[in-house]
Amino acid sequence: MKPFPLYLITLFISFSTLVRAQPKGQWTYLFDGKSVEPLRGYRMSSFPTESWKIEDGALVAQTGVPNIDLVTKQPYKNFELTLDWKVSVAGNSGIFYYMNEEADKQVGNGNSSNWLDNFEMQILDDINFNDKAPIRSAGSLYDLIEPTHKQLKPVGEYNQARLIVNNNHVEHWLNGIKVVDYQIGSPELLDLISKSKFKNNPKFAKSTNGLIMIQHHGQKVWLRNIKVRSL
Repeated sequence: MKPFPLYLITLFISFSTLVRAQPKGQWTYLFDGKSVEPLRGYRMSSFPTESWKIEDGALVAQTGVPNIDLVTKQPYKNFELTLDWKVSVAGNSGIFYYMNEEADKQVGNGNSSNWLDNFEMQILDDINFNDKAPIRSAGSLYDLIEPTHKQLKPVGEYNQARLIVNNNHVEHWLNGIKVVDYQIGSPELLDLISKSKFKNNPKFAKSTNGLIMIQHHGQKVWLRNIKVRSL
């Protein structure tokens, strides 16, 4: 009998926690400067210690190594997530939600290819990254809604991100300012999707529950004070 893949066992365990999730309103640290216990690598049962390291109280994506994305061990439906982030020059990352682990890792770099299937709050160096389209800038709903009233801090300084997903209503906050607001399944959003790079992907935004994922894009990104609460 062929062994059952370990990552699928882990995924089953993760989704089984839906019935015993954290009490509503109670903040839980995904990373408190020391422990990464609530996180693991995409399609892994363990934390990818080669790709992400703890340095001076921050969780740091490493360069020159496989790009292993991080996922929560527990799925979240309605939640609020906050974290501090900064990137290197031309750095890129993103926060995804309602992730599953159906897709194989991308050959050659290790990333999840599920970024093509899910909504993303963009993390980016807007000034130096080669793609300067506002619709794909820091704080945006990637390739769908550009942020408004944004006040992005310079490279090397921490920005605070806040992502709220509650009964299909989603808000992106950056440095205390709401920069994106949308309703999943609304005619307005469906129209935007029909005009985006995701228009020919029948899987895009179909998941209604799942893991939170932080992307390893190959550049340095520093994360701290990562916490979440169920709503």
